Amino acid sequence: MPFAQLVLGSPGSGKSTYCDGMHQFLGAIGRVCSVVNLDPANDHTSYPAAIDIRDLVKLEDVMGRDCLGPNGGVLYALEQLEHNLDWLEDKLKELGEDYVLFDCPGQVELYTHHHALRNIFFRLQKIGYRLVVVHLNDSMCLTQPSLYIASLLLSLRAMLQMDLPHINVLSKIDKVASYNTLPFNLDFYTDVQDLSYLIPYLEDESPALRSHKFARLHEAVANMIESYGLVRFEVLAVENKKSMMHLLRVVDRASGYVFGAEGANDSVWQVATRNESSLLDVQDIQERWVDSKDKYDELERKEWENQLKKNQGNQQQEGDATTASVPQVDDPDFGDLTMPMDTGVRVVRRN
Repeated sequence: MPFAQLVLGSPGSGKSTYCDGMHQFLGAIGRVCSVVNLDPANDHTSYPAAIDIRDLVKLEDVMGRDCLGPNGGVLYALEQLEHNLDWLEDKLKELGEDYVLFDCPGQVELYTHHHALRNIFFRLQKIGYRLVVVHLNDSMCLTQPSLYIASLLLSLRAMLQMDLPHINVLSKIDKVASYNTLPFNLDFYTDVQDLSYLIPYLEDESPALRSHKFARLHEAVANMIESYGLVRFEVLAVENKKSMMHLLRVVDRASGYVFGAEGANDSVWQVATRNESSLLDVQDIQERWVDSKDKYDELERKEWENQLKKNQGNQQQEGDATTASVPQVDDPDFGDLTMPMDTGVRVVRRN
């Protein structure tokens, strides 16, 4: 049974960078992974695309032939894919049981109102794929209450529209420390706590938002989000190995991948609740990425340098320049996570 991540997010949220980083990370821990580009406008992917929608339909061809703008052209291209799903299914069969990352377009209407993307993935479910949505939101949204509320509404609408296991992620979390000081700790934003505390800061953004009419609107929106009780966020710094490992654990629990990796005699409930303490705690996230980011960056840099020197010394003693690796790491979920020192992972965030 093949597993897959559907990587969604607005433009600039880091979808392609995430796919590139996760593809390399999965390869480093020994999980065979392929990336599928579903963005007809992306003519230069940073990752090796195993399947590319542009082999079926190109955005520039659609725009020129039918006189459509960029957004209309992307919608039309996804409808073309929906009507030619046999093409995609045949391509996916060639990947076998590979773990698949689907890099989706950035037009939010595709996963909030339009049905083509949803229908495509429902069809993939019918042929046996276990899917989970990874919805990226730029952590810049934390800097303004209005942006944060907008991200909550977008995430909630995407969850209701896609109707699939769903992980909302605050990407580029390593940049938060360089922004203005947030009025609340990160756990307030990740756990989507009482939004009424955010309303005074929302009103301070603009004098026009301080009227009684807007106050009632803010309260109604906050109550609606809280009444659903669906939205919460994970955090991600794609260049950080521990952050990627944490998110992969969360995704694997949501998709059911981890169930197949555990003992056959254990119940699903035992597997689902095992080693939850191995996941990052909100206090750890606050300390790592906000309170003491520079300190932790320096500690990780020194740890990496020391490990590199140690392995270089082992190389010289053994006389084998091809066996340099870090000591074996037995992860509670994935088992042996030994990562070679030279994994080829070179994740670079594009401006």
